[in-house]
Amino acid sequence: MKIDGKVVLITGASEGLGAACADVFRRRGARLALTARNGPKLEAAGGSDALVVAGDITLPETRERVVLATLERHGAIDILINNAGVGLYSPAWKASMESARAMFELNFFAPLALIQLVAPVMRRQRGGTIVNVGSIAGKITLPWFTLYSASKYALGSLTDGLRMELKRDGIHSITVCPGYVATDFQKHVLAGTRPPQSMQRRRPLSITAPECAEAIARGVERDARTVVAPPTGWLAVLAARLLPGLVDRQLARMQEPAE
Repeated sequence: MKIDGKVVLITGASEGLGAACADVFRRRGARLALTARNGPKLEAAGGSDALVVAGDITLPETRERVVLATLERHGAIDILINNAGVGLYSPAWKASMESARAMFELNFFAPLALIQLVAPVMRRQRGGTIVNVGSIAGKITLPWFTLYSASKYALGSLTDGLRMELKRDGIHSITVCPGYVATDFQKHVLAGTRPPQSMQRRRPLSITAPECAEAIARGVERDARTVVAPPTGWLAVLAARLLPGLVDRQLARMQEPAE
C-alpha cells in the first residue's frame, strides 16, 4: 500500500510508539486521525493538520466518536493502527481479576470493537489495512508477563483470522511484534514490577519508538503479515519453536521466586 494521501487512524497516539507512528506516517503524506486519553499530548503529537479525539478507547462512545469524526473529516479510513495497550506483571496465579479484565479490555476487546466499526467502512471502500500492535511476548510467553503475553497471543490470532476473513474484500491485516521499545510503557503497568533478571534479555531485542514506527510503515507498504522489530526478534521466536524446553528453562530462571 502506498501511504501518501491515505487516512490513518492511530490509537494510543499521545506518546511512545503511537506518537512515533503519527510522525512517521505524517512524513509519508498520510492524513492522520489520532486518539488517546491525553488531549494536550495528542495535539503535540499530531501537529496542526491531524484530527485529534481525546478519550478512553475502551469506552464505546469514544470509539464511535473517533470513527465518526474521522469519516466526517476525511471521508475514509484506509489504515487502522491499534496501538494502545497496557502491561501487567502480576503472576497469573495470583493477579486480581479486576486487573486482568482491565488489561484485556484495552489490549484485546478495544481493538476488536474498533475493528468491527472500521471493517464495514473498509469493505465499502474495497480495501484497507488493519495493524494490530502486539509484542514479542505474543510469540514467546514470558513468565513474568504471562497475562500480558496471553492478551497479545489473542490479538495475534485475531489478526491472522481477520486476514483470511477479509481477504476477498481487499483488506489486509498485520501483526506487529516489537521487542523492548524505549518508551514509558513500564510506568503505566497495572500492577507488579519486572523481575531484575529479565533485563538480561533486553539489549538484543531493544528498539527505539521511531525505529519501530518506521518498521510498521514499511510493513504496511509491503503488505507484510507479521512485523518483528527489531528483526533479531525472529531468532528468539525461532529458538522458542525449535527448542521450547530449553527456552522455558531459561525464562523460568529469570523470574522472581514464587512466594
